[in-house]
Amino acid sequence: MSFPLLASTFANNIFPIILLAGAGFALGKMFQIDPRSLGRVVFYVFSPVLLFNLLIKNQLKIGEAAIVIVFALCLILGMGLLTLLLGYLFKLDRPALVSILITTMFANTGNYGLPLVSFAFGEQALSYAGIYFATTTLLFYTLGVFLASLGHMNFKEAIAGLFKIPTLYAVLLAVLMNAWNIELPTPVSRAVELAAGGTIPLMLILLGVQLTSLQFSENQRAMQLSVSLRLIVAPLAALFFAALFGLQQFPRQASVTEASMPSMVSATVLATEYNLDAKLVTAIVFISTLLSPFTLTPLLVFLGR
Repeated sequence: MSFPLLASTFANNIFPIILLAGAGFALGKMFQIDPRSLGRVVFYVFSPVLLFNLLIKNQLKIGEAAIVIVFALCLILGMGLLTLLLGYLFKLDRPALVSILITTMFANTGNYGLPLVSFAFGEQALSYAGIYFATTTLLFYTLGVFLASLGHMNFKEAIAGLFKIPTLYAVLLAVLMNAWNIELPTPVSRAVELAAGGTIPLMLILLGVQLTSLQFSENQRAMQLSVSLRLIVAPLAALFFAALFGLQQFPRQASVTEASMPSMVSATVLATEYNLDAKLVTAIVFISTLLSPFTLTPLLVFLGR
């Protein structure tokens, strides 16, 4: 793995993401943009439209989508169990333990993972990345919320929350349209194309805006544990599960890359809403994002062979 190859991979695939996210960061600092409002626009409109567009254009077979979903479930739950075990061994208090659970289990598969897969491996891999992104989103807003609430939310509320996730309806609608060979009317199709085309740049701007709220945490042990698990252990676990499930080429490239992303920025929202260690969560998200090019660049080279 030569230095010129690593430098070229970084420049062509990760640096464009840094530039746009950096623009978002600068805008957030200069104009005090509300990340929650911008995040709602992405969450309720652009992300579902992008996912819907990916699914109806590529028309993945049910078996191909299912294996990516199973891969994502195994990876996320496996990382959760490992984090729980290590958290108890390190004798972390409950808020810190739950904080590193949500930052280790849930990666930034949307506004970082999707553009990276698109740049590195193209549209075919992006369709599989969309499935992984949808699975992560659904788990985050059900299991993630349940973990963050520490049992303050009952089962009925958890199920009701699932039906408020727009990506769920985007997936169901795309599956039905593919199954029945329904084509979108031209005006609707063009609107979907326009929104989908602007989603990834908007996601990257949002990523930068969200990172303006950095607060350093004094819990260095928990922060180092979560960052190490997310950036080092998760990619290794992803390669193991990819070999176990026999993933090849585009499914392997998309799934392993998505699994190796830094911590999900939305974890900071859960930390604030459910009185977790918000400074710890924000620090983990920022540090893991900052260090991610050092782990993702060689991984992209390896997966591209």
